[in-house]
Amino acid sequence: MSRHLYAVILAGGSGTRFWPVSRERFPKQLLKIIGEETLIQQTVRRVLKVVAARNVCIVTNTFQAETIKLQLSNWKNELADNFVLEPEGRNTGPAIGLAALRLLRRDPEATMLVLPADHVIKGDGKFKQAVSFGYQLAQQGVLVSFGIQPAGPETGYGYIQPDTRALLGTFKALSGYKIRRFVEKPDLKRTRRFLETGGYLWNSGMFMWRADRLVEEFAFHQSTLLKGLRAMDKMDEAGPSGEQLAKRYKRLKSVSIDYGLMERSTRAAVIPVEFSWLDVGSWSSLEKILPRDKRGNVTTGNVVDIDSQGSVFFATKRLVGSIGLSDMVVVDTPDATLVCPKSRSQDVKSLVELLRKRGTPEHLEHTVIYRPWGSYTVLEEGKGYKVKRITMLPGRRLSLQMHRQRSEHWVVIAGTARVTRDKTVFELGPGESTGIPKLTRHRLENPGTVPLEVIEVQYGAYVEEDDIVRYQDDYGRGT
Repeated sequence: MSRHLYAVILAGGSGTRFWPVSRERFPKQLLKIIGEETLIQQTVRRVLKVVAARNVCIVTNTFQAETIKLQLSNWKNELADNFVLEPEGRNTGPAIGLAALRLLRRDPEATMLVLPADHVIKGDGKFKQAVSFGYQLAQQGVLVSFGIQPAGPETGYGYIQPDTRALLGTFKALSGYKIRRFVEKPDLKRTRRFLETGGYLWNSGMFMWRADRLVEEFAFHQSTLLKGLRAMDKMDEAGPSGEQLAKRYKRLKSVSIDYGLMERSTRAAVIPVEFSWLDVGSWSSLEKILPRDKRGNVTTGNVVDIDSQGSVFFATKRLVGSIGLSDMVVVDTPDATLVCPKSRSQDVKSLVELLRKRGTPEHLEHTVIYRPWGSYTVLEEGKGYKVKRITMLPGRRLSLQMHRQRSEHWVVIAGTARVTRDKTVFELGPGESTGIPKLTRHRLENPGTVPLEVIEVQYGAYVEEDDIVRYQDDYGRGT
């Protein structure tokens, strides 16, 4: 494949329809839904069959970047500088436009293979074949989308109607056509009609185009947005503060690449592909990729059931018991539980939006938060205090840091802790403890060969995670 081909992986989504396992800061692309790798790890491994690692670009936001870098640590040397960070999500239009401008700075001949981080694809040979054909069409100035043959009346996907009279080319068993029209997530009645009449494809959300051609389309159809993106790109190159970038980005139009460009362009094309594809968009979609028992249930985790059928059960630590359910979804996590009819699983997104409006923290993060050095679990919190269990991997350490509004007290329950407190360095064993007053530079590290377990009690007027000043960090987080 050409050295001018770049894979742009969109990894900033919130995965709201997979709540409560998926959270805004830990979305479904970071989950192990099928197999031993997370969805984003599978996506990177897949695109490395068609591009070099140095040509993989990850578009995400500042909150998810740290966890993504940890999950992609196998490729950290090649991917270290290949992240495009959005201050906040503004839909796929700005995300892809910003990535295009960054790539053009690096390579004026760049061609972009754009794909979400959370799709399940089987058939690497057919995937590579579709990418090869897409690259050929993209060199002709075409904006290529990849269409999927519908497997049923799915209302969670957009649809594409190819213009079969406008053939753009063929490659082996594949053909490319101009697009007659897009239909954004039709209702059940329309999807059934599409299947009956034929000639419609699912919109996979995967695209390919030359970066310079895409920018030309932005200039024609979204000129104001492009002006804002160019200003953002110049600001990033000059290295301004994150606050300045965030303010500028917040003012950009939030629009999908489908609605903003593809539905308006006269150069839009579609390739009906042959590989197996699934957007794991809701809990009901699990029955398409995971095995079902003799009653048609999908069961994951600590579940005991009597006489249920056609249902999806997902449990983590706690035992979930069920009796006589039919076509239901039951999902349990340590801090939230979802119960709904399988037919309403797409509506979980609306539930998460309600949680967001109420300011409920369960839409944002799990009680267990993963970091490059290990993880922490919030055990208890209230006004002016928070209690955590910190698990630190061998040889790892926190940043050298300070808090302005809180003090901390650490109790070691397993392993050996090395503590830096201002200019003093000392070690603690199980049952030993120490205090860290506010405005004190400090660091916790694990010099041992087994995980370090620490109970941390925070006390102060403000105990949120953004009360932190970093002076030195092993993981490239801002100081």
